Amino acid sequence: MTSSSSSVLERLHALIAPDLELTNSLIKQHLNAEVELIPTLGTHLINSGGKRLRPILLLVAAKMCGYQGQQQALLAAVIEFIHTATLLHDDVIDRSTTRRGQATANALWGDKAPILVGDFLFSRAFQLLVGHGDLHVLQIVADTCATISEGEVLQLVVSANLDTTEQQYMQVVASKTASLFSAAAQLGAVLSQRSAAEQQQLARYGLLLGTAYQVVDDALDYSTTRETLGKTIGDDFQEGKITLPLIHAYSQGSEQERTFWRQSIEQNQKTADSLARAIELIRSRGSLHYAMERAKQLTQQAQQALAIFPDSPEKEALWLLAGFAVDRSY
Repeated sequence: MTSSSSSVLERLHALIAPDLELTNSLIKQHLNAEVELIPTLGTHLINSGGKRLRPILLLVAAKMCGYQGQQQALLAAVIEFIHTATLLHDDVIDRSTTRRGQATANALWGDKAPILVGDFLFSRAFQLLVGHGDLHVLQIVADTCATISEGEVLQLVVSANLDTTEQQYMQVVASKTASLFSAAAQLGAVLSQRSAAEQQQLARYGLLLGTAYQVVDDALDYSTTRETLGKTIGDDFQEGKITLPLIHAYSQGSEQERTFWRQSIEQNQKTADSLARAIELIRSRGSLHYAMERAKQLTQQAQQALAIFPDSPEKEALWLLAGFAVDRSY
């Protein structure tokens, strides 16, 4: 983590420290279950070094909107449960062995347990929402879960397909990743009973922020080290995932380069040197720069979405968070 990235997260934490502490307490409380494997496996991932960006986003947005109630921490815990459930399922689907520098749940417990515990977390999230009792909040979260699932299926459909367009890729990212950022930010305004316009702008901010965050994450997979990223470098390449750097490099490549991509991605004919060759081509075609510039455009649009709100420490923190999405090194 760079010093600037660290300072942004520290500023966010300082703004909502009591709310975040309560959120973490609620997460632990509602992870309890009669079957011991559920809290064991859930705690393994939740405590494995995640930045809690989605719940933090909800808490800061609620404070910026002047929320005075007691429900923000509960909804932040709901958001984190849903996020954790999707990670458990993703790691099984992707056959990932590490996340945030630690062994994945499926690497430790096999495939069945993480899927079932992920289902439990989804169910617990909706139990908490029903207890909360706000139908509008329930609708937002339910719609978001459906969108995430649709994004997962779309990613599967376009996997290893080099005809995938940048627009299709962005649709996958918006659905699979950014929709939960969007819901988290929007819920901060909904809790505060702010205007429809303000709710929409916070939802837009979250969507753009989450999209930029994932675009950068996909670029880092071809540009950094395992120790920095917290997962095995080249996972996306090995799994045949179609991400923005690959889409750009393929579109700009010579016929010889395109042959390499087709053999590696569509035909899954990889050698020991294939990953190094892929990284070389992506760098030589300026594809990392292209992806990062797209991410910067998205974060600038996210910052513009905050214009509807008056200046405040919370607004400034959300503005800086957008910059963090592209400045981070992990």
